[in-house]
Amino acid sequence: MRGRALAVTWLVAGWLVTGLLVGCERDPAGEPRAGFAGLGTDAGGFTPVAPEAALRFPEDHGPHPGTRLEWWYLTANLRDAEGAPLGIQWTLFRRALRPPTAPAAGAWAADQLWMAHVAVSRGADHRVAERFARGAGQGGADEARQAGVIADPFRAWLDDWRLESRVEAGTGDALDRLEVSAEAGRGEAAFGYRLTLDAQGPLVLHGKPAFGEAAAGAGGPIYLSQPFYRVTGTVTLGGERLSVSGRAWLDREWGNQLMAPWHHGWDWFSLHLAGGRKLMVYRLRGEAATDTTLFGSWIAADGETRALDGEALSLTPLATRSVAGRELPLRWRLTLPEQGLDLEVSARHPNRWMSTSVPYWEGAVTVRDRDDGAARGEGYLEMTGY
Repeated sequence: MRGRALAVTWLVAGWLVTGLLVGCERDPAGEPRAGFAGLGTDAGGFTPVAPEAALRFPEDHGPHPGTRLEWWYLTANLRDAEGAPLGIQWTLFRRALRPPTAPAAGAWAADQLWMAHVAVSRGADHRVAERFARGAGQGGADEARQAGVIADPFRAWLDDWRLESRVEAGTGDALDRLEVSAEAGRGEAAFGYRLTLDAQGPLVLHGKPAFGEAAAGAGGPIYLSQPFYRVTGTVTLGGERLSVSGRAWLDREWGNQLMAPWHHGWDWFSLHLAGGRKLMVYRLRGEAATDTTLFGSWIAADGETRALDGEALSLTPLATRSVAGRELPLRWRLTLPEQGLDLEVSARHPNRWMSTSVPYWEGAVTVRDRDDGAARGEGYLEMTGY
């Protein structure tokens, strides 16, 4: 019976991964033709994303099941009681398996795939776990659903991996105060965390280029963040339970075509800088320099945000390392002339490869001044499509 159960588990996992990667065609060299995980393919039939001015909360903290993809994505730069750095990630992805107008393929058909990732990192130690669920985008008894998101009161979960609001209804934004928890592994291999997050600033709405149908006026994608969290709690790793504190950044994005067909992947930075300032930088990569899209957001300590384009910032890889059989840029030069910043951004450790069904690199980085080497901040870097 155990062997049969294992076989069924692997069969279901195969179905789920196939659903996640649908549309990701490859050329003869094995490279995606339409962007990382198919996110550059045509998205006809999905619900157009509302213009940014139409955002409503708490409703838009919840799922948008008619769109093709969205995520709730948390990273945190932490330190233990002795000052040693740690990093954590908690992510819930929702992927629509077919447009809302497409007929179901049978009684066993599901219209949504949920995928969750958790990670804890310290030094060379990098622990990663992944879970899947299938089902509807919304509806049904909440307690009966393996995974989902509720806007009010805000709750996102897959099994017992949870991100939940601590805000009483009507007393503030649902994302102002959160608790996140996850556990994975057993014995000495167990890892996880239970953290409380308190926002010290407002939600931030980023401008992001639109592609495909959206570029013709349908709108989207929508990308917003809560980059102002202060964090306290505990992390379990290597048989230890550690008291930690630090800063966190939550990203929310939803839409239908999140990159152009000629983009192969992205390099994304979320940085906490001196004086409470924040910086988001997004580079969508193509084969040629002219196929690359660079943009970002400069966020003042009070939350005032200014959109950045390739004229306002530059991003240049400085050094690569071989990680999981791939050459990855782990040291970068980042300049913002108007802010008088010439920065070097470096990975704390190369071993941050997410060996998940759709693999990528995700890890903490340090930020230093290129002239004098002085510390200027810290943050997270994500690299996909390598």
